[in-house]
Formats: sequence, C-alpha cells, structure tokens
Amino acid sequence: MVAVINRDECVGCGTCVDDCPSEAIKMDGENIAVVSADDCIDCGACVDSCPTDAITME
Repeated sequence: MVAVINRDECVGCGTCVDDCPSEAIKMDGENIAVVSADDCIDCGACVDSCPTDAITME
C-alpha cells in the first residue's frame, strides 16, 4: 500500500510532510502534497495527521 493524496481536499498545511518518517511526502509548486511511492513505507502517519482527511492508503 501507498499513501494517496486527494488534490481537491489537500489544503497545503504540510502536516503530513512533517509527520512522514520516511520523508516520502513533499509539497509541489502548487503547495499540494505529493507522495513518492518508492519512499512510502505504508506506516499511515500521514493519514492520521491530515486535518482534512485528504490522504488514504491504497
């Protein structure tokens, strides 16, 4: 499984970036979170920290 960001729900707060232990999430040029599937370790920390529920594990 890998974290997936719903771009319509992401508000660009950066909480997921701060909470990701593998540094798999970065902010893109539009201030939207983007996940590197190669670096995601399927821990779910970003899902738990997202205030808008914009992240799911798929």
